Amino acid sequence: MNSCILLAELLQDPQLRYTPDNQTPIAEMQVQFAGLRPEDPPVTLKAVGWGNMAQEIQGNYHQGDRVILEGRLSMNTVDRPEGFKEKRAELTIQKIYTLDGASIGSVTTASAPSASSAPPAASKPKAAKAAAAPAPADQPELDDIPF
Repeated sequence: MNSCILLAELLQDPQLRYTPDNQTPIAEMQVQFAGLRPEDPPVTLKAVGWGNMAQEIQGNYHQGDRVILEGRLSMNTVDRPEGFKEKRAELTIQKIYTLDGASIGSVTTASAPSASSAPPAASKPKAAKAAAAPAPADQPELDDIPF
């Protein structure tokens, strides 16, 4: 099954157009999401919504919005003016969710909390001990699953 979920930022306002045969609405936009590693550049992808989804996207989402996109990934072949064919990825949107003020970057790149929002020093060791507690002997360890 082909299903993708992306946390992305809209690089442009969605463009609404209609198919020539039955006037089905199509919304197209460019989105950007973080690379796999912090040193990797952001990746740009074309995202497309059809029908009622296209009208919702065009009416409610704008450049700079951070969204979660759920849909199907496809590869399209495009003829280039230079005389060769190029493959481009495209996401067909099935669901879209808004992130209000959330960050797209990875958790490890988050800035340090300010002194006013930092928890007291006494609570830090308790959280570390709870995370490091061993699993009970009657439960098997499933962390290392061989493939």
